[in-house]
Amino acid sequence: MSNHRRHLVQTYFDHMTAGNIDAIVAMFTPDGLVHSPFLGVIKAGEFYAKLDNASAQSILTVLDVLVGETTAAARFRYDWTLHGGDKILFEGVDHFTFDDQDLFTDMRIYYDTHPARQEVGDKYA
Repeated sequence: MSNHRRHLVQTYFDHMTAGNIDAIVAMFTPDGLVHSPFLGVIKAGEFYAKLDNASAQSILTVLDVLVGETTAAARFRYDWTLHGGDKILFEGVDHFTFDDQDLFTDMRIYYDTHPARQEVGDKYA
């Protein structure tokens, strides 16, 4: 099970880099949630639509994946280019919770937002 879930997490990041928003949302349960440092708790479909609207390009590099009984955590580097041309580079951790069908019920995003906010402001506004 852990290799399968590790693969699912890597697939999520591959979809993020490719901009496959529909494929990302399909990895979540219909009521799946994202816990975002910028947007708070929001339905996955709404979150990824906002992210897509703000983004010109995303390159995500998985640095490590840890898999537990019902969760997985991935440390990653995010090279993010916004529609306005601003570029943000940061490392973070996404923590995924799985249901019994291996869909994400929720995902929590952890990173230090202070440098990004100082650099480019709140681009979700």
